[in-house]
Amino acid sequence: MRCRPEGDAMTTTMPTPPESNDDDLSPLLSEPFASAWAAPAEPGRMGGRLNDRLQRSLEAERGMVTVRRRNAAPAEAGLRWLYRAPAGRPLRPGEPRSVCLIELQAGQFLQFEKTDGPREFLVLRGRVEIDTEALTARDFLLLPAGNAARLISLEGAQLFMREADATVAARRTLVRDAEAGWPEFAPGIRRRVLWAGAGQAALLYRAEPGAGVPGHGHGHDEECLMLQGELFLDDLLLQQGDYQLAPAGTGHRITETDTGVIIYAHGDLDLQFT
Repeated sequence: MRCRPEGDAMTTTMPTPPESNDDDLSPLLSEPFASAWAAPAEPGRMGGRLNDRLQRSLEAERGMVTVRRRNAAPAEAGLRWLYRAPAGRPLRPGEPRSVCLIELQAGQFLQFEKTDGPREFLVLRGRVEIDTEALTARDFLLLPAGNAARLISLEGAQLFMREADATVAARRTLVRDAEAGWPEFAPGIRRRVLWAGAGQAALLYRAEPGAGVPGHGHGHDEECLMLQGELFLDDLLLQQGDYQLAPAGTGHRITETDTGVIIYAHGDLDLQFT
């Protein structure tokens, strides 16, 4: 049953629109405002600029190696390889011979034979004994050339291992996370030097959200392993567990974090800002 309003009880009066005054807009259409309105870019020119930027980005990233944790190959015999230098050519300055993640199950042990270059170990989680040293998360141990290494973990552990060239001279070095500080490096960034020699170094960086590093070049290969947080390296977003190697002679235009990060890095002791 439909109801009809009686009388004027439901009468609605619409507001009267204001009178238009075209003169109010005239200042916005005259100088200096008129010049501020940019004409749409021609599709061809815009496409050309984007293509130029893409080419510059690809050129800068030529030779860089990025390994995503989610795409990494399964571990073989407890080792997950992140990088192995090609055979048959000299190593670049600071280039590692090999880099891997070691996965130890509870009660498992691994034996590494003597090598002609130093080995670095960084504990990522768990507890492990290396060369009679009991290590926990973020502890760092460097064994010089000529040393074998026996790893054993009663609880299970994950480690990062880096093998360097025989030309790198290094002494045995132990840095315990509980005893090491975080010296200030730049606004919002603290840096811990784990080992340094001949212009290159193994480092831990801790950066606050919003911190960044200016554009810089690489005199040595620069490696980055994400321990915590997210980091923009140019057009790439690295997340926890990701690894990147940037060869000597390349550079990074953008190094920024929105989340805050802790990263392991191996490269120039003194950054070469551009």
